[in-house]
Amino acid sequence: MSLETMRPTPTWDEASYEDTVDTLAAHDDLTYKVWAGDWCKDCRALLPDFGAALAAADIPDERIEEIALDEEKQGPGVEEYGIEYIPTIVVERDGDEVTRFVEKEALPPAVWLADQLERELE
Repeated sequence: MSLETMRPTPTWDEASYEDTVDTLAAHDDLTYKVWAGDWCKDCRALLPDFGAALAAADIPDERIEEIALDEEKQGPGVEEYGIEYIPTIVVERDGDEVTRFVEKEALPPAVWLADQLERELE
């Protein structure tokens, strides 16, 4: 992993998010592309718990692509994916976007994405 902000929070309570972890684990054909910056306060606030959720769901590193952006929010894939705000997490299946989390959703990234995956894929 290339982003410090994706290091799992050691105090994250997997038992409190059992449904989220189960949903993430159930979809073993998805990839997660994460645009963020270690300098970004929103990324530092949101991504450690997301990293912990992915770890709890046993999502292998090869299915997680971390894209570090500079302070101008420039980096690989920014234009191609229309990245304006960070963190942005794009979930794909076979190269097609299933859903995306952008910076300020009402729920934490793992919970929000799990809810979206249940709607889109189940």
